Amino acid sequence: MKQEFISNSPLETKNFAAGFAKNLKPGIILALYGDLGAGKTTFIQGLAAGLGYKGKVTSPTFIFIRPYEISKQKRKIKTLYHIDLYRVEKPSDLETIGAREFIFDTEAVAAIEWPEKIEKILPTKTIKINLESISETKRKITVSE
Repeated sequence: MKQEFISNSPLETKNFAAGFAKNLKPGIILALYGDLGAGKTTFIQGLAAGLGYKGKVTSPTFIFIRPYEISKQKRKIKTLYHIDLYRVEKPSDLETIGAREFIFDTEAVAAIEWPEKIEKILPTKTIKINLESISETKRKITVSE
């Protein structure tokens, strides 16, 4: 299934992602594609809010992984892992940073920025989300399941 959405602002991107989060189940892996500044972290901020996380969500570029504990929701998702692979050079680096256990956590949702660096190890059921800049604030979001 493929879904497309045109977002006219960061707020619309967050709202779309929050709505998208409502249908997620534990063990889902989201691969977020897009250039620098395309809105991947903005999407994940909306995703976290949609899952019930109340705190601040920032990019984990220099630490690779930020876990966000999810509480009080019916779908049994315990954690949202925001994983940024921008600085990863090869899939084996995942072992070094310990990312594999987070990506494949069956009680969590893993949202991965720059997944093209590890595409070969992602399961076929990974949901692919492409964010494309149309203008300074407008984005085309394409979700492929």
